[in-house]
Amino acid sequence: MRIGIIGATGNAGAAIFKEAQQRGHEVVAIVRNAAKAKTQLGEYISVIEKDAFSLVLTDLQDFDVIVDAFATSPDQAYLHVDLATKLVAFFREKKTRLFFILGAASLLNEQDERNLNKLKKIPGSESWIAIPENQADEYIFLQTVKNVDWVGVSPGNVFQEGEAVPAILGKDHLLFNDQQKSITSSGTLAKAIVDEIEAQQHHNTRFTVIDG
Repeated sequence: MRIGIIGATGNAGAAIFKEAQQRGHEVVAIVRNAAKAKTQLGEYISVIEKDAFSLVLTDLQDFDVIVDAFATSPDQAYLHVDLATKLVAFFREKKTRLFFILGAASLLNEQDERNLNKLKKIPGSESWIAIPENQADEYIFLQTVKNVDWVGVSPGNVFQEGEAVPAILGKDHLLFNDQQKSITSSGTLAKAIVDEIEAQQHHNTRFTVIDG
């Protein structure tokens, strides 16, 4: 498949790029800095060097799959929602499949309350809470979208760089492993996403994955 990854130099994006490339897919890094991408991912990779908000439909229309691994600072966290709406607008009634990496804020606890409520109570959360808030809003928006083939993917409470390990998968509830940890390594997330790209088991819904 031809896969475009927006934000391919971030922790998630780079891991997904490498995993998809290793499996023989045609992968393109969609980044603001091509030199950085080639240093990080390989000199001969395919690159589209553009800001995500400068992309036009002709840049993206030939991809089978586009992965939105966009990241930004808390003061511009609203851009998560803006980019999702831009991509959805491009691909209404089209075959391209969209993957959105969502945070853990929209996941539910055992009482079916959003995890965002707990995150807000963490001391010092004021400095970063805008990102999970807006990723939760992004998921709320995606749930209204019926004529685009989209998939949302949520990690656990902690997302960190690391190799893939056996995973635990779920749907809408925050997961914990046998050690009561809710951690997702970038390699584990990447493997789960490329597995889904190949198997196509989820449509217009979200799933979650953590390290087992």
